[in-house]
Amino acid sequence: MKTLTLLVSAFLLTTACAAGAAEPEGAAESKKAEGSAVTRYTFSWPLDAAGALKPRGGTTRGPEVTIDRSESAAWRALQEPGLSSFERDRRAILAMAGEYRVAFDFLEVVPFATGELRDRPYQSWGTERVYVDIDDGRFISLVHILEMRVVKPDGSVSEPMVTKHWRQDWQYEPEAIVEYTGHHRWERRTLPRDQSAGRWSQTVYQVDESPRYASIGRWEHSPSFSTWLSADTWRPLPRREWSVRKDYHVLIGTNRHTIVPWGWLQEENNLKAKLTDARQLDPAQPYLAREYGVARYERLEDPDFAAATRYYERTRAFWNAVRGSWIDLFERHGEITLRGAVDQQGLFVPLFEYADQLAAGKTPEVPAPIVIRRALANMGVPVEPETGFADLGAVRESR
Repeated sequence: MKTLTLLVSAFLLTTACAAGAAEPEGAAESKKAEGSAVTRYTFSWPLDAAGALKPRGGTTRGPEVTIDRSESAAWRALQEPGLSSFERDRRAILAMAGEYRVAFDFLEVVPFATGELRDRPYQSWGTERVYVDIDDGRFISLVHILEMRVVKPDGSVSEPMVTKHWRQDWQYEPEAIVEYTGHHRWERRTLPRDQSAGRWSQTVYQVDESPRYASIGRWEHSPSFSTWLSADTWRPLPRREWSVRKDYHVLIGTNRHTIVPWGWLQEENNLKAKLTDARQLDPAQPYLAREYGVARYERLEDPDFAAATRYYERTRAFWNAVRGSWIDLFERHGEITLRGAVDQQGLFVPLFEYADQLAAGKTPEVPAPIVIRRALANMGVPVEPETGFADLGAVRESR
């Protein structure tokens, strides 16, 4: 189980909000134009003979599943008349929980630099369950757990591969958010009351509960959909980008969540930005390109996520202790700079190894606070020897 979970973590995932499988052969040459004989894709360059770029990303496929296109109970609850704005917002967030097939698509729509070649589209997939981890009214935490089965070369279907994916925390009228400022640094920013009134923050955590990005926005509702749009947000490069790109440092853009009767969507509109060593936009060439991204969460009919639920239940307290430690550290220090990208350097491995033992029903020899302390110290976090960490059973209910 340990080897399998770590394989899935490194092989199938990105952080923040998109999953992916292995890059196909030649992915490193992501800007090389493919021949005109390959299939055209939406928003490709149909008038350019060399513009049909073969997508990179997932190379596996899963078994056939049935998509439930009926109105969900969560959607019907969201449409009830007479709800307060606050309660309708809450129901929109809670409607993201459930069992889904997810498709991830990212497309670079325009390069800005002269002579810049277009990057290849990214496409991947996953099946995952979204759990309501915490709900205390003004604070909701959703945890995504991947449970995937793939079709093997002989046509048989693999055993389920299970691992933790990302977490999204929603806070009503937050006092502060933790923002990414570039080059592996995050800063806690206090929000004035006029910026948070009537709004919800979304904080996204990476697979290992380390911070990724956060922003604030307002939910809007109609009989057709409910949607939340972030402010412009800085984000570190996800796996789908850092694995093939070395020429820029941060994604800057908006993040939209839209709830519909059959599931939900996450849409991104990003600028690929270069930074100076001082974490400022490069004055000579601040932006290389713009990309659009969409993740479609389609609700499954008769899903089987028993293995994901078992993993979630056995590891929940541990992962909440990790998350609680990060919250405590940002409240104490305000700013944290890591030694490097956690996912690129494999710094999350000790945490996943510990979670694997819990998922297997074992009792690890080393106490969880020590494992957490060592892992965070290896990341470059300023940890205190004996204090500053949530106990294993101490789940942070809200913030």
